[in-house]
Amino acid sequence: MRSEPASELPVPGTEPYYATERGRAYVGDAREVLAQSTSSSVDLVVTSPPFPLTFRKKKPYSSVGEDEFVDWLLPYAAECRRVLKDTGSLVLDLGGVWNKGAPVRSLYQYKVVIALCEHLGFHFAQDFYWYNPGALPAPAEWVNVRRIRVKSAVNQVFWLSKTEWPKSDNRQVLRPYSRDMLRLIARGYRPKQRPSGHTITAKFGRDRGGAIPPNLLAFGNNDSNSQYLKGCAVADLPVHPARFPRALPEFFVKLCTDPEDTVLDPFAGSNVVGEVAERLERRWVAIELVEDYLAGSRFRFPSQLPTPLVSGPQRHRA
Repeated sequence: MRSEPASELPVPGTEPYYATERGRAYVGDAREVLAQSTSSSVDLVVTSPPFPLTFRKKKPYSSVGEDEFVDWLLPYAAECRRVLKDTGSLVLDLGGVWNKGAPVRSLYQYKVVIALCEHLGFHFAQDFYWYNPGALPAPAEWVNVRRIRVKSAVNQVFWLSKTEWPKSDNRQVLRPYSRDMLRLIARGYRPKQRPSGHTITAKFGRDRGGAIPPNLLAFGNNDSNSQYLKGCAVADLPVHPARFPRALPEFFVKLCTDPEDTVLDPFAGSNVVGEVAERLERRWVAIELVEDYLAGSRFRFPSQLPTPLVSGPQRHRA
């Protein structure tokens, strides 16, 4: 199926920072951009807002403290819910935060989910856990110095939906069978009752094309040689410091959308979500407050690359 023109994406009358065949990227505050967007026009929102940990440490991007985080996020989430179709979903990646000066964790992630459901009417479809095998041992004070905690290597990813029946199909994210399962399928399975009391029927031995994945998603995040990084270096643009791996949004784009559906990221950063959506033949909308980050995100798309890319450092602007 041929993609619809980018001009038909759900932000009518607003000039994008750049556009591709399937998507548009906007620089600005997501609340203001989304306020101009068409209601019930988006199939999936995948995003990772700035975590409240940035309130304690100097970072090249900003957020608010834990106490203010829920109130800060709710207006953005309300706009996301408005633009979502009834079959749409919101996937929210939220990293954990340690309480200041003590080896105990903040509850802000759970407060966010409760507020989104109780105040905005979202439904809690499922929780996921993104495990990054290459995560550094942190926080250093509790893990490396005092040795009283283990390193944090898991982000919580919350799948919320506008109604109780969002679009989804786990057959789109099947994983290869293990050797044991392939052997079982080849030999056949004899129905029996497990020690837990569950009765496993012969259907368990059918080849259904792959294994249903769990809600623990193990994706490394050690990109060091991509076109995006090279492009930012040549154009003298800052690299976004909190990029998630392509595999993370790819999982949810495949699970919750079909080709030509529309995917939104209101805190786009370097626009990993847009890159994934374009490759998977989905339409996309990206919104980012920091212009330099959005300028660098152009290098994720072949049609946006300067010619020649390696002509030497030069400041790149739209």
